[in-house]
Amino acid sequence: MECDVLVGTDEAGPEHRTRSGRSHVIMLGHPLRPGSISDVAHRIGDVGGTIESVTQLSRLPASSLELLVSSADPAALRSALVLAADETGLDIAVEPAGLRRRAKRLIVLDFDSTLIQDEGIDALAAAAGRSRDVEAITDRAMNGELEYADSLRQRVALLAGLPYPRVEQVRDGLRLTPGADRSVRTLRRLGYHVGVVSGGFTVFTDRFVAELGLEFAAANELDVVDGRLTGHVVEPVLDREGKAEALRQFAERFDVPLSQTVAVGDGANDIDMLELAGLGIAFNGNAALRAAADASVTQPFLDSVLFILGISGDEIDEVDAMDRVRYAGSRD
Repeated sequence: MECDVLVGTDEAGPEHRTRSGRSHVIMLGHPLRPGSISDVAHRIGDVGGTIESVTQLSRLPASSLELLVSSADPAALRSALVLAADETGLDIAVEPAGLRRRAKRLIVLDFDSTLIQDEGIDALAAAAGRSRDVEAITDRAMNGELEYADSLRQRVALLAGLPYPRVEQVRDGLRLTPGADRSVRTLRRLGYHVGVVSGGFTVFTDRFVAELGLEFAAANELDVVDGRLTGHVVEPVLDREGKAEALRQFAERFDVPLSQTVAVGDGANDIDMLELAGLGIAFNGNAALRAAADASVTQPFLDSVLFILGISGDEIDEVDAMDRVRYAGSRD
């Protein structure tokens, strides 16, 4: 059966939403200690919240709990739990309860340090023997002295002359973030459209689009002449604004409202994309990104994003079992 779900506006208005006041609170920890859970529960009570139910979402690779909280103003609840997260070291997310949460249909992942563990430009710099020079430009960009597009052009210029076979060797050595393949497989099985939007390079993203069965990708293209990098990026550069626009275009392609999209990233050039999405998740992100995100996780496993979406470990295992059966059937 195919079913399209459209989530409309709250016609009853803000007053009704405040009265209903139900939220999902997701806690992740490695480990998730009883004292930390108790602290969160007290803070929920301090803002007038009532915990209606507690569900174990996962035990591995990180422990996570989902609390259904009522009678608390969502803004006050979120503010209280931001402090709790800082003091307990837990990852804590607050999301409105109801159909809107389960209606997400498209997820966009950043590539470098999100879908994969590595930073592609740094790996290329090491191959070209220009790591220090590239790092210096990266530091200037992080300090706000350079725009992302300018910093990328300057860093790529340092790679001029690098043989393309060496680029392919770097590509083949890139490592997925733990849990990335399982996360993509689970999301695809649950009906999500899944893809990547990267400020990095197509030579790298193309490999994982093929390996993971991703449905879409956007990234920058390195200019190559006579089997060597020219030191140029094919224009236009996919920068911070470009990543948000790519999300918009992919949502239009699959006819998914932006309110039903999810964006996951780790850097400042992901801010616009996370703010545009219906749910923006910072994955081991910097302070600026965490401030702009709806939820933030610091676990080194991409599976943790699934828990923020309310997908339990049992559901992930069920998807794995379905894939094993399908694989066995295809061999027969």
